[in-house]
Amino acid sequence: MKIKEIRSNKKEFLDLLSLADEEEHMIDRYLENGRMFVLYDDDLKCEAVVTELNDTECELKNIATMPSEQGKGYGKAMLQFLFDEFLGRYQTMYVGTGDVPSILNFYKNCGFRESHRVKNFFTDNYREPIIDQGVQLIDMVYLRNDIKK
Repeated sequence: MKIKEIRSNKKEFLDLLSLADEEEHMIDRYLENGRMFVLYDDDLKCEAVVTELNDTECELKNIATMPSEQGKGYGKAMLQFLFDEFLGRYQTMYVGTGDVPSILNFYKNCGFRESHRVKNFFTDNYREPIIDQGVQLIDMVYLRNDIKK
């Protein structure tokens, strides 16, 4: 397993990015300024993008694993890499997601805890309704991991 930072041509991974964020205009809001990482295990398995919020906080804006590779530990391995990568620089990493129990449980099992919600985020910012695992996304649920220095 190898994780590599992508510094240019990030849109080459648009198909994978779109698994976690369905509208390209929303991806465009963070992709250029974010640090992007991809995980390979023979071939591409997972990607993630992290942006800086301020001197002490960063946000995981996008993480996605190839559908055929989900449930095999690649997302968890990517998160552990990100915690290690950003450990010395930031105190807190946030991630925003829809109110889908299995996704919330994934993040909680990886060390995140609920922080706050942004009401109507998905209905206000996306052109079409977003349905994830049978749930229409309305509010953005933010979770946080306070990284130990």
